[in-house]
Amino acid sequence: MLPPIVLDSVTHLSADARGRIAVCASHGAVYAAWYGAKKGVSALILNDAGIGREQAGISGLAWLDGLGVPGATVSHHSARIGWGADMPERGVLSFVNAAAASLGLRRGMSCAEALERLGRADLAPSPAPAALDEARHEITEAGGRGIRVFVLDSNGLVGSEDAGHIVVTASHGGLLAGRPETAVKSAVRAAVYVDADRGLDDAGISRLPALEARGIAGAMVSVFSARIGDGLSVWNDGYVSAVNGIAERRGGAVGQSTQDFVAAMVAAA
Repeated sequence: MLPPIVLDSVTHLSADARGRIAVCASHGAVYAAWYGAKKGVSALILNDAGIGREQAGISGLAWLDGLGVPGATVSHHSARIGWGADMPERGVLSFVNAAAASLGLRRGMSCAEALERLGRADLAPSPAPAALDEARHEITEAGGRGIRVFVLDSNGLVGSEDAGHIVVTASHGGLLAGRPETAVKSAVRAAVYVDADRGLDDAGISRLPALEARGIAGAMVSVFSARIGDGLSVWNDGYVSAVNGIAERRGGAVGQSTQDFVAAMVAAA
């Protein structure tokens, strides 16, 4: 039996994950669950990311049940979001789906014990999931002064073509294992993330100083204002809960809507 795969982000899963148990420090929303199922994992443990609006932070669990895949989340207060190694070392389960419960997983169980139980089960790879709706949108009316605005379901969708523009992502605001280079892959003008209710050691907003060091305006929206994992909800529903110094100097402020924050970043160009 191969050991579980432990990763800082579910988007780092590769084809080698097929039939494996995966522990990924991403949020537990549908996008993350879909990505794991797409790679054929046999079970998936994620971070509850503060649970948040409409329980989006754990919405992937019921979705995995639809495929018969055991799924669970660890509490964002027990393990730092974005830190894969924290999950088996410190994580405590906060929610489990029916498929996981049938194997003896339960709330309050350590992630380490959950992995032992899953490892003793005869688990099949996830069936291939249906495609998700488009995860990247350009909000043309929000751009200006040569700046374009892109709304993404995942920070993993940011590319080199986004340099100099604004990205609004539905990813959590945590660095991956504390590495500053993981804040964003491209030299964007501004970036928006979801705060995942901050969580252990304020991990959910740890991208902010890393973005500041690169000259990038950064903001977090409250996980209770917008559905984590849903870019259009972050755009339409989000309210800013934290900003870095560059964003503040350009007119960003706690309490702004996502759209007002982006308008300020465009106006400051």
